[in-house]
Amino acid sequence: MKKRIAIPLENGVLCAHFGHCQTFAIVQVNNGQVESVEEFSPPEHVPGLYPRWVASFGVTDVIAGGMGHKAITLFNEQKINAYVGAPIKPAKELVEDFLADRLALTANYCNHDHTCGQE
Repeated sequence: MKKRIAIPLENGVLCAHFGHCQTFAIVQVNNGQVESVEEFSPPEHVPGLYPRWVASFGVTDVIAGGMGHKAITLFNEQKINAYVGAPIKPAKELVEDFLADRLALTANYCNHDHTCGQE
């Protein structure tokens, strides 16, 4: 089975809020194994654009720390599963955990208050 998994990154690890990331890792998976990890700079953050842009890569799943409920709905409309509450780790490690069914998801980091995405 082939999958393409998108992960928002900042400084090489998961970005707490996908809308504030530096790059997106697009991880190609084939038969349960990571085949490749490529990073792409996202377009300007405009509400509703990222789900369509990510979908253009043939992505099947997105793993994030936090995102708003509208973004989750927009990803789902693009036939992309959205997983939120992932730990801050490198993309390959997150995907390997996901594939092994050991990705520990917690609460969505984002409620869109003034501190969302800030540490």
